[in-house]
This record gives sequence, C-alpha cells and structure tokens, in this order.
Amino acid sequence: MENLRSRIRGTGHALPEKVLTNFDLEKMVDTSDEWITTRTGIRERHVAAENESLSLFAAEAGKQALDMAGMSASELDLIILATVTMDQPIPASSCFVQDILGARKAAAFDIQAGCSGFIYGLAIADQFIRAGGAKRILVIGGEILSKFLDWKDRSTCVLFGDGCGAVALSAEPGGHGLLSTSIHSDGSNADFITLPGGGSRIPVSHEMIDANLHTIKMKGNETFKIAVRSLEATCREAIERAGLTPADVRWFVPHQANTRIISAVAERLGWPPESVYLNIDRIGNTSSGSIPIALDELVRAGKVKEEDVLLFAAFGAGLTWGSALVRW
Repeated sequence: MENLRSRIRGTGHALPEKVLTNFDLEKMVDTSDEWITTRTGIRERHVAAENESLSLFAAEAGKQALDMAGMSASELDLIILATVTMDQPIPASSCFVQDILGARKAAAFDIQAGCSGFIYGLAIADQFIRAGGAKRILVIGGEILSKFLDWKDRSTCVLFGDGCGAVALSAEPGGHGLLSTSIHSDGSNADFITLPGGGSRIPVSHEMIDANLHTIKMKGNETFKIAVRSLEATCREAIERAGLTPADVRWFVPHQANTRIISAVAERLGWPPESVYLNIDRIGNTSSGSIPIALDELVRAGKVKEEDVLLFAAFGAGLTWGSALVRW
C-alpha cells in the first residue's frame, strides 16, 4: 500500500465584525495601549456579538477551506474541532458544524488542548490518513474567548480575541503535506492557565459565579518562562523527525500569544524576522484559532509557494505544546 501524506488543500478563517482596540480597553480597565503593546504586541482584537457562537465562525472557516480545496462537504470523512469555548457542554460543537456544512457522512468530534489544539488536531488527522481511516478531513481551530473573560482582570482580558481558522486535508501520495508532528503535555502545571469552575470539580452554582471561577485565570510570568524553552524543543523535534534543519524552514507560523515569546524562539532557531508570520497586533490571542487564521492570511496573500516548508508551533493550557512541519 502506497504511503499517504496529509496534504493541506484549502485554508479559511472567520472573525467577528466587532473590533476592540487597546484604546477601548483603556476605558474599561486600568491599563494603557502602551502597556499592552509593549508586553504583548497586541493593538486590537475581534470580539463576538452576544448572539454569535463558536460554531458559526467554525463553519464559515471550514466552508472557505473546502471551497479553496475544491471539496464538497459531502466528501468529508471527518471533522475535528479544537476549542475550549464550545457552544454548550453537550453535544460537541463539531456536530453543529457538521450540520451547518451538510457534511452528512463525516464523523465529528471536539478536542481540547488549549492553544495547542490545532496542532493536536493536525496530529490526530494525520494518524487517520496514514492508517487509511479517512481520506478527506476538515481540521478547525477556534475560540470565542471573550465570553469567558473577567473584563476587570487586566492581566487576561487584554490578551484574547475571537475567531476560527480551518484547513481541508486530503490523503495524497508524494512528498508534499504534513512531514512530522510533535505534541507534549505537562499536567503538573495545569494551574498556570485555567478556568476553574463549571465542570464536575466545581459545578455551576451561585457561589461559583460569585467567586468568579467561571473566567480564565493565568500565571503569566511562569507561563512565559516555560513557553520559550518548550517551543524551541518541540520545533527542533519536528524538524529532526523530518530529516531537515532549521535553515530549511521558509515560514514559521507560530501561535500568536506574545511577540516576545515568538521572537525569542525564532532567534534561538536562527530565523530572521521576515520568515516569521505575525498578525497578533490585529487579532490578539485566539488560542487554537491563531495558527490556522495566520496560515490562511499567509496563503491568500500569495506568500506561500510550492515546495516551501512551513513550521507551526503552539503552547497552551494543560500545559500543552506541539509543532507540525509541512511541505507545501
């Protein structure tokens, strides 16, 4: 049986219309444009309306990816949706997406790996394709984080934005497609990025909400230190598994969490700024949505050429981290 690779045939992304700038945040919380920009690189982010849920943006991103790939939803074997901000606890939001797209024969499930979710989704999809279990897969990463934030907590509310990105994968022979993946986790540091309430450990109650346990909490300084080291290691691992070197990478498309983290990783691996794609200034941290959103922008701008090697890498809640190497 011929070896098959997971080839990205289409990309897409969808963002809410509303834009929230740092100057808007200055009126809401004790912060400043200068403080946010200097520490994160973020200038503005998109925020969903009250009646807008994750599945709407996930389906639109998926539709765009399918259109670019020349695939119909009816051809899909599988839909994988990476998110921590589902429409509702039951059922999986991927089932809503499947219904909106009309992907009647596709199995659908959600995964949760924080900001690394899209990388995890790619790794899972690749296993299905290599094992012959699926030929056409839609991998979506996205969040509506604005509805899970404490808008009085300046350490978190300035960081996150809403949006979804997607890739349409096709099982194909040859040297193009996903070359390698690397995924890791460390549950001993789970409290670094967490949303404590609403699950079976601390169920929904008036007391839980009064204690503000239904919003995201972060230990920013601790996360920063581990993120740079872990991202460098996972990038090197994916590159080595593919038998390549950092110099072979044309585009580094990282999770858009913090420009200082991204710059530190790129510097350690010897990548010049012009090979690193950034959109964090306009979109903020969309967690599992950030890499596929950035990739779609890069592709639609005509900057990705055939034979280019792209490296995706992310670090997030769990703690989780991972990378994926692709030949276009």
